[in-house]
Amino acid sequence: MVVIPAIAEGAALTLAIWPFLRHKIDMHAWMKNHSAGHHPPSKEPVDEALTILLPVWNEALLIEEKLANTAAQTIPCSLLLIDSASTDDTLQLSRDWLALHPEAFLSVEILEMNERKGKSAAVQHALAHLEQSKTAGLVCMTDADALLQANTMNRMMRWFHDPMIGVVGALPLRRHARMEETTHRQHWDAMRLAESSVDSTPFLEGSCMMWRINAMSSGLLNTQANADDAQIATEVRLQGRRCVVDPTVSFSDGSPQSGPEQRRQKIRRAQGLQRLLVRRRKASKNKRLGVFSTILRRQFHFHITAPLLVGVAVISALLRWAFIALYGWPATFTLANSVHLGLTFSEATMVILWWRARSGRSSGPFSLIGQWLASMELLMRSLKTSAQGRSLHMWEQHQDARETFVANKE
Repeated sequence: MVVIPAIAEGAALTLAIWPFLRHKIDMHAWMKNHSAGHHPPSKEPVDEALTILLPVWNEALLIEEKLANTAAQTIPCSLLLIDSASTDDTLQLSRDWLALHPEAFLSVEILEMNERKGKSAAVQHALAHLEQSKTAGLVCMTDADALLQANTMNRMMRWFHDPMIGVVGALPLRRHARMEETTHRQHWDAMRLAESSVDSTPFLEGSCMMWRINAMSSGLLNTQANADDAQIATEVRLQGRRCVVDPTVSFSDGSPQSGPEQRRQKIRRAQGLQRLLVRRRKASKNKRLGVFSTILRRQFHFHITAPLLVGVAVISALLRWAFIALYGWPATFTLANSVHLGLTFSEATMVILWWRARSGRSSGPFSLIGQWLASMELLMRSLKTSAQGRSLHMWEQHQDARETFVANKE
């Protein structure tokens, strides 16, 4: 009775882990064979109108610095600020700052929503407005809590000399991030760079991404789900253009300082990505998409199939221990005894690594294993949240991250 759940546990873990290893091997080959794809085709920005899309909601703490940081970019641009029914002084502070700096942008529009519907709904509303006005060739979406490095927009606009480029993203520099966030970010960024070098990455950071306004329709966004940035990136690729990350441009923002807040942020993000991958499941089987269909298929595994398999492994382990409790430890020098001893040692090691990772502690060279297990936990919790019918597309801000970022910004 011990062997059967042990086999199920081992099989589930093997099936969960193998696609990650395969993707890691492919990432190395992609980076080696397509390194030229990490650089824009021109040293000059493309000559197209640029509109900065700035979605805000209760950003009084940051809005003035954000406007100053955006205006400091060397590219002439227009500003479209859309407010999701803020209840603080965000709008008033914005208008006051813009009145004091009339030269900051070529033009300014402020859209006010009557009620808060979530960021995806706000972005869709703003994009529909731009589509109707037909004035913007390029759109750069950036969040209020993200500060752009100098010449970010100049560099990103160089990519659009290539007509096949539909969207370009920047990499995040998380200030004062917890250990598990730093480890997670390093591997996540490496994945994005490798995927975009060979074809496209489906996930970009909404804190700083630029795309052609005609590369996708605003009507394709699911306003009842978050991850609007990943939705845009994926839809642009499905419409025929590439989605790339530029490794030389970045933005800085804050990160939640407590474990519970960190996990809340990741669960919310995970739900948006999972819902997107389910909604675009058929695209992963479309051979006309080339390598991108493989990338989508593996991301589906990473975010949905793998956590479910890990759940099966956990249930199998608990079932095995239940049999041990009922029938006693297997006889010495038997296959069941050897299998149980081996799995007991492996399980104890994984539990320790998982707990240390979710507690923000390093385990040296084994930290990646703990981080992977902690990620699987959060993905399982996200799937459970969705199964319960709870949508996280409207969320409360991580105030500690914003306050810490403001206090320690460089």
